[in-house]
Amino acid sequence: MKGRNDQRDASAFHRAPFYRFISAAAFIVIIIAPVFAASPVTIGGPFSLIAPDGTTVTDTSFRGKWMLVFFGYTHCPDTCPTTLSEIALALDRLGPDAAKVQPVFITVDPERDTPDVIGKYAGAIDRRILGLSGSQQQIAAVAQEYGAYSERHPSEGDPDDYVVHHSTYIYVMDPQGRFVRGLEAGTSGDAIADTLRRLMTKAGQ
Repeated sequence: MKGRNDQRDASAFHRAPFYRFISAAAFIVIIIAPVFAASPVTIGGPFSLIAPDGTTVTDTSFRGKWMLVFFGYTHCPDTCPTTLSEIALALDRLGPDAAKVQPVFITVDPERDTPDVIGKYAGAIDRRILGLSGSQQQIAAVAQEYGAYSERHPSEGDPDDYVVHHSTYIYVMDPQGRFVRGLEAGTSGDAIADTLRRLMTKAGQ
């Protein structure tokens, strides 16, 4: 019974291509809309995850700061380390304003990315980036709130070795926890910093 439940949980966690298409389409509608335009699509919401030190953090833990939310995993061969490095560069470019920003790296591979593992990974790139993990149920819940997807692809000949295809968007949330806009993973650190400066200026910061 436990094996069947595990399989069912894994199936719910690694969404089908149709769900991936719908969530990506919804995100594209918002990413091209004016920054503060009203939208029928809600991105972001309540979540509860585990920080590297073992404490529980929620979406309200970051109120008062701009958030850069990115989903990925530590075994990611290229997109994740590149994107996190650009986020780190953006923080450098922001100077003192970087204190107003909290980048969050949420794993889509909680089986391998324990809180300690993802914390060390994110911290090795920049200590200001907070890596978050949790149970499969917790990760599935936050992924659903953000419309993020992930899909495991086992390697040939080794079922324990796999890659995870996942969303590659950077979600920008305002200090009240509301979605403002999205950025493609390939966005440069300079462009991320410029975007945040404009948003801060609009918000009167």
